[in-house]
Amino acid sequence: MPGLRDPARAARERLLRAERLARARAQGEAVEAGVAETVALSRARGAAFAEPEGEARRGPYRRQAGLDWLAARGRIDSAALRAGLAYGWAWRRARGEATIPSSLGGAGGGASGGGGPPLAQVLAHAEATAGAHRRLDAYRQKLSRQPDLIAACDQICGAEFTPREAAAGDRDAVRLEALVKVALDILAG
Repeated sequence: MPGLRDPARAARERLLRAERLARARAQGEAVEAGVAETVALSRARGAAFAEPEGEARRGPYRRQAGLDWLAARGRIDSAALRAGLAYGWAWRRARGEATIPSSLGGAGGGASGGGGPPLAQVLAHAEATAGAHRRLDAYRQKLSRQPDLIAACDQICGAEFTPREAAAGDRDAVRLEALVKVALDILAG
């Protein structure tokens, strides 16, 4: 009969749905516990995280860079933040130099129709990297090539560590924070 429904089949489907929901809920709780553990361990090493907003909203944790952490706590002003962001961009660009691939691997260069980037793109990248080297050198000259100030900027602005992540202990973290504040004030001025 077309209008009859099998009660055993309906019960089985209901139980399967409940089992899938329970499995998904357990998996979600396991993921949450793993994320909480990872965040706790990272915080113990000195990393800073922007908290998800609201207890009801489950969202991703966002790791804060050193400059963001200092600015969020009012330790540096907006001019120092801009100077630190500019220093960090130049540092990362200067360190991220791409090598020019060898043409001996079988694929030709861009001009010959091979798989590599075109020569114009390689030259533009090299020009931008050279410009980043010049800007970084100018920033370091402005810091009077003082090794402690440069190292502090490299770690906090460039590598984006928080002072606690970059330092060996709390005392060193306070020292590093003071150095980067002085360096950023010099760069901003």
